Amino acid sequence: MTQAPPPDRRLGTVMMVLAWVAGLALAAQWFAGYEERRRNPNQQPLSMHLGEAVEVRLERNRYGHYLANGQINGQPVTFLLDTGATFVAVPLEVAERLQLQRGRPMMVSTANGLSESWSTRIDSLQLGDIHLRNVSAGIVPGIVGEDVLLGMSALKQLDFTQRGNELILRQPVESKHE
Repeated sequence: MTQAPPPDRRLGTVMMVLAWVAGLALAAQWFAGYEERRRNPNQQPLSMHLGEAVEVRLERNRYGHYLANGQINGQPVTFLLDTGATFVAVPLEVAERLQLQRGRPMMVSTANGLSESWSTRIDSLQLGDIHLRNVSAGIVPGIVGEDVLLGMSALKQLDFTQRGNELILRQPVESKHE
């Protein structure tokens, strides 16, 4: 007949198992954050005020894209800058979370083919200290994921330049509050 280990030894074993579980959970959380930082190196875009303009510099991610955290109508979103998109394209689930109003229906061409979508207006769009108002956008159900495509309806209001792995967005001060 086997004897049970003494109570203090059982407690030590339980504590060691709990420590391993906690360590593995922390490691998994750290790696998830690490992967997200590699996917989106611009989680807190830095702004510079240069007198005549506000400038935001974005680092390209490992896939060659420019992603950055920002806000639509005061709510957090992740933007994927897309100079090939005619307007700001918001995935349906994100639009519903942001309570964007559906306007007239329209057909748009996406990477997945033609998709019915709806026009909408964004009252306030923010990326770092760049603020845009009354931006034309579309609610597009065909977009996979939660990234908002920051298209030309917003980007045309900014000056932008790419240098190496960096995209520089500049908003002239005089147009900041238009």
